Amino acid sequence: GGGDQLERLFGVHLSDVRRPLVGAEEFVNEVLNDHVSVREDFMRLKQLPHPANASGSFSFLNYPFVLKPEVKVQGLSWENRFKMQNEGRMSVFQMLSTGFRDSPYLKLKINRDTIIQDALIQLEMMAQDNPQELKKQLFVEFEGEQGFDEGGVQKEFFQLVIEELFSPKYAMFSFVEESRECWFNPTSFENDSEYMLIGIMLGLAVYNHVILDVRFPMAVYRKLMGYPVGFEDLKHFHPVLGESLSKLLRHEGNVEEELVCSFSMSYEDVFGSALTFDLKENGSEIPVTNDNRKEYVRLYADFVLNKMIHKQFDAFKRGFGMVVDEYPLKYWFHPSELELLICGSEDLDFDALERSALYDGGFTSNSQVIRWFWEVVHEFDENQKKQLLSFATGSDRVPLGGLSKIKFIIAKNGPDSERLPTAHTCFNVVLLCEYASKEKLKERLLKAITHAKGFGMI
Repeated sequence: GGGDQLERLFGVHLSDVRRPLVGAEEFVNEVLNDHVSVREDFMRLKQLPHPANASGSFSFLNYPFVLKPEVKVQGLSWENRFKMQNEGRMSVFQMLSTGFRDSPYLKLKINRDTIIQDALIQLEMMAQDNPQELKKQLFVEFEGEQGFDEGGVQKEFFQLVIEELFSPKYAMFSFVEESRECWFNPTSFENDSEYMLIGIMLGLAVYNHVILDVRFPMAVYRKLMGYPVGFEDLKHFHPVLGESLSKLLRHEGNVEEELVCSFSMSYEDVFGSALTFDLKENGSEIPVTNDNRKEYVRLYADFVLNKMIHKQFDAFKRGFGMVVDEYPLKYWFHPSELELLICGSEDLDFDALERSALYDGGFTSNSQVIRWFWEVVHEFDENQKKQLLSFATGSDRVPLGGLSKIKFIIAKNGPDSERLPTAHTCFNVVLLCEYASKEKLKERLLKAITHAKGFGMI
């Protein structure tokens, strides 16, 4: 069976520990991670017949604390592939036994002008009629556009839906300026189905290995995985609010007389009207004092992180759970690793990107323009590197395992000219003219990445 064997043995849960005496990274065995065959280990986990180990008795995936996140991601990839194949087989069996033609894929046909409505209707119908459909391999087709989805169309679909649902137009999320992160809008007009759709989209991204450009605080990933959240999380994503509550806890004078607040809080709805909520029964009549201020901060954090958004978050979590099962996600990954799985990291190792880059249209790694390109890129500051990554791939995030995991292509786009570099973000392709000088290449490239929108450059 799955799960952490030591958790069961000692009756402790990682979710209860905020600051472990020994960090999780101390248990990771580097040598093991370099040599383990994830495919064979996964087969042993599933106890599939395998020449090397017919009994299927021991698997390192049952002891995830010794594995690096990128190795666990490979394990998750095999798990998802296993489930997709199972669903595909079930479709074939159903067709043979009943004559009913059922696609082995999760196919979405989307009109660009009505992308949210189309995605919502199709995914909601599947979620209601047969949630198992969501566990098939995803294929996306944009109406009136030719082409087989080899991952690029799928990636663009995710980019467009996420960009739209997080836009101010829908007001489903509020943006916290200090942390640059999004939080659920408790007074949103949108109903549960839109939040469920975002949950399904996050689940599909994990299931189909697509990185999303979402900016959630760690509290969201903790809640998704069933970890408790509290004041620590509130301080992280809402520093201003966190600091004012910390000042209340540190206040050396008489809290009741000098700060004058009660066990209630007020916030505004979308119309700007004040709404008041009691943090405990008759809270508005109970003053906050030196003795009860810790309880006040705990209840305040619980209200903001849980009670205030429970309707929106429950729909979101329900959607996520329709695609992604608790096992193995909850047992193999910590919340911080789940964030990396969905959003990628910010480890901008451009040496690794250069080593793994591919060339097309007549360029090679020895072409003069290519040598200039990498010299220019390595001179970029952190922000410019992020802009380039966003320009080329649609996101400034890096997949687990590093930039070498991106299939990055630089293609020739004709002789020297005044044209700016362009990009096919769906396929991670940058198109460069054969510029006459390094200075010109740098000027053109900087102009392109600075003014690019990021999505669907071509």
